[in-house]
Amino acid sequence: MKPSEITHWETETEKRAEAAVAFFRQGYNCAQSVTLALADLYGLDAATLAQLSASFGGGIGRMRETCGAACGMFMMAGMEVQNPQDSPSEPSCSYPDATLKKANYQVVQHLAAEFRKRCGALLCRELLGLAKPLADGVVPAVAITATPEERTEAYYRRRPCTAMVETAVRIYMEYLQQKYSK
Repeated sequence: MKPSEITHWETETEKRAEAAVAFFRQGYNCAQSVTLALADLYGLDAATLAQLSASFGGGIGRMRETCGAACGMFMMAGMEVQNPQDSPSEPSCSYPDATLKKANYQVVQHLAAEFRKRCGALLCRELLGLAKPLADGVVPAVAITATPEERTEAYYRRRPCTAMVETAVRIYMEYLQQKYSK
């Protein structure tokens, strides 16, 4: 199904939000969970997409920077900004075009603003309560490790990540609905 073919937006949004949470509970990271829940809208191979989005989990490589769920949403936004002359089945050769870049950045900024509004932050460390922004703009250092935590029920209870992946998918689907329901 393509975004332009969706007719029951509420049902489709619920289905995809639930899928994103299910992917996360299966052990996929936040970016993977969002992209996998949306992959079929663009005919993307799930295995390849899981590899491409793998590095964005944990706030990009578990560095607690930009939330991986938001990064997943931003990755998918690139699929919505295309030169009308480009073939959907061929990689875009015109993407260096400044107009396309601007259009993509506008979509990403819109999605980021909505994510920040609903979730309170865009940075993983702030969403996890690991660091609060200070008045002078300096953020305290966060211990960075590459080792992911074991996924247990306690992990899911104390982490907002399932809510983040669900929210990212909902925001993205609302963006698509606004774009394609005109």
